[in-house]
Amino acid sequence: MDLSCFPRRRYTPYATPLEPLPHLSAALAASCPGGRGPELWVKRDDMLGLFPGGNKTRKLEFLVADALAQGADTLITCGAPQSNHCRITLAAALKEGLKCRFVIEERVPDSYDPHGSGNHFMFRLMGVEALTVVPAGTDMAAAMTKVADELKAAGRKGYVIPGGGSNALGGLGYVACAQELQQQCFEQGLRFDRVVVGSGSSGTHGGLVAGFLGNNIRIPLTGIGVSRDPDQQAPLVLKEAQAVVDLLGLGFTVPAEAVQCVGGFWQPKYSVPNAAMVEAVQLAARSEGLLLDPVYTGKVMAGLIGLARRGEIGANERVLFVHTGGLPALHAYERVVLGDAA
Repeated sequence: MDLSCFPRRRYTPYATPLEPLPHLSAALAASCPGGRGPELWVKRDDMLGLFPGGNKTRKLEFLVADALAQGADTLITCGAPQSNHCRITLAAALKEGLKCRFVIEERVPDSYDPHGSGNHFMFRLMGVEALTVVPAGTDMAAAMTKVADELKAAGRKGYVIPGGGSNALGGLGYVACAQELQQQCFEQGLRFDRVVVGSGSSGTHGGLVAGFLGNNIRIPLTGIGVSRDPDQQAPLVLKEAQAVVDLLGLGFTVPAEAVQCVGGFWQPKYSVPNAAMVEAVQLAARSEGLLLDPVYTGKVMAGLIGLARRGEIGANERVLFVHTGGLPALHAYERVVLGDAA
């Protein structure tokens, strides 16, 4: 799969590490069938460039390059109140000398606090040019187009980036990740039996599906839903993976069975805490010093733990957890993850 024909900005001058998690593996094994659990590893995409790391960096390498090629002076994107994607898009804009504007969807009423901590604080500190808060269910594409039209009327040029950076161009970032992982496994003599990743706006999961298929990486890929159950999530991932394949001109149809989605760990609602997430965040922090966020990686790790305890991830498996970042949002949930309000 040749990505060289696509403009790309390089924000990470290294491959993100693959690290074993022996203490977390041992802690999990104690609660698995027969006292045995999988061997856990992590790919540290929380260490990607653009402060303070996270999966959106890979997508923005391609999206921002396209924005610059089109002569944009402002990046426009959207997300939930504690959006890591918005924060990293702002960081990319600053890196490139661009302005940045957000449309924030309050999926939980009154959840945006203009004086709040976490990413709310980062938005202010890093100087987002303008921020519009809209209610749940708003047509976000139309809302961002309105912002772009306002800029155009002022003689400026906006570039709209979809939520999560999830479109075919952004998905190339995780095709690149698949290639990076394949090379690391070759160089380090590693073989994984399963890769576990969060599945939300679908760009990361879909890009990996396309990358695994296109590079003949025969490792099962399990997406843990953070906002939808499989009946709704799997079609989104399949559509994203196919869009990436088509953009690359690979000429094949992504088989439905290549998309494995797991639900049941994100409820009661996107970004709303649950007890399994709190346990997962505490366990990773206290066993490995590995910090997970409550909205994405905490619920994804809760899913991995739950599948292992149910025996759906076998004790003989070596499992790679893709850490997609999200550290600033952790600070906005301090009382929850310490158990004071679990």
